[in-house]
Amino acid sequence: MHANSANNRMTEGPIASQLVRFALPLFIGNLFQQLYNTADALIVGNLIGSEALAAVSATGTLVFLLVSFFGGIAAGAGVVIARYFGAREPGKVQSAIHTVLAFDLTTGLILTLLGTTLTPWLLRLMGTPADVMARSVLYIRIFFAGSLGLVLYNSCRGIMQALGDSAHPLYYLIFSSMTNVVLDVLFIAVFHMDVDGAALATILSQFLSVILCLRRLMRGDEETRVRLRKIGYDWEMIKLIVRYGLPSGLQNSVIALANVVVQANINAFGTMAVAGNGAYAKIEGFAFLPITAFTIALTTFVGQNLGAREFERAKKGARFGVGSAIVLAELIGVLIYLGAPWLIRAFTPEPEAIAYGVMKARTCALFYCLLAASHGLSSVLRGAGKAVIPMISMLSFWCVVRVTILHFAVPVYQSIAVVNWVYPITWALSTVFLFVYYVRADWLHSFEREKT
Repeated sequence: MHANSANNRMTEGPIASQLVRFALPLFIGNLFQQLYNTADALIVGNLIGSEALAAVSATGTLVFLLVSFFGGIAAGAGVVIARYFGAREPGKVQSAIHTVLAFDLTTGLILTLLGTTLTPWLLRLMGTPADVMARSVLYIRIFFAGSLGLVLYNSCRGIMQALGDSAHPLYYLIFSSMTNVVLDVLFIAVFHMDVDGAALATILSQFLSVILCLRRLMRGDEETRVRLRKIGYDWEMIKLIVRYGLPSGLQNSVIALANVVVQANINAFGTMAVAGNGAYAKIEGFAFLPITAFTIALTTFVGQNLGAREFERAKKGARFGVGSAIVLAELIGVLIYLGAPWLIRAFTPEPEAIAYGVMKARTCALFYCLLAASHGLSSVLRGAGKAVIPMISMLSFWCVVRVTILHFAVPVYQSIAVVNWVYPITWALSTVFLFVYYVRADWLHSFEREKT
């Protein structure tokens, strides 16, 4: 935060330039994060081999499953902080910040316990190929040993963003990303470690980010400064955080369970299918960059402006942010569609794995506009405190419909194309549902109705 936190308020000034200024550091930060995630896969795939890449790829949905619930709760904290910051209630801002830090210290320890004990059983349940099982277990156990760093970094970053500061999280992410790549090369190429080297590099760089973020937060102004002795639970604030965050947490977890079902279907087609889809997943991450940037910006913008009773401003910002995310995601989708063979080949030399990755890219890439619309509308509604509506949409379409299609269609057609097509189909259904709600419901005045 700046010495003057009012500089970070999004309740006045030109809407488009303000959203872009806030989203741009998020975009660049996400780009660096995706680059170092991609560097992990490139280093593992090329220096260790396709089986090692498959071992790391097979753990992705499981990581999301265990992290996403607590991440959704933390997102609720961001809405609460943005709301009180916009309403200029510093006492409640302080209470929310210190409560969410206490919550994340607890959940980080829980994640460490769950992640290191349950994952071998869950990987077997997912049908992880036997030839990559040992490596997958090794990777994920080391990853979850550093859960506290992951949770605390996301929390500190979310606090800064809720207060309108997207620049400093960018600086810290760039530094930790570069550190991660250097450690990857050091551990794998120099020390000849296996996938454990990639996992260790990730958690060490994550803890470095936490140290930098906490240092910044502890030097902020009076309204937003973190003081270690004040970290603790305010139960009234916990109720609000859970109220806004629990729907997102449940939504994320159930979607993650559905993705476990999807991954199990991919696993059934063999190690090369896992490697090819894992390579595509890294590339698809680039399509999420504008989506993530504008969704975080929109949640903060809408939360602050509704807290300040700037209703028309919130609506105009929502339209601009969702539209921008759609356009940018689609442009990236076109580039990925055209360049898929070369992009997948960068991760693995295996022709069969490349073919699987290109098939997935050519199925999904041109529909990224739907993915952006669905996430964008969801972020607007979460910023307005209406987190239950996105939860209903995602659970209905991204979970129930997705799993139903796989259950009935894969045995009939016995083709991985069915697995690939469930994504654009369910993106489209959720987008239609959310758009109808956005147009017809009075989401703008939800905070006002709470006070009456």
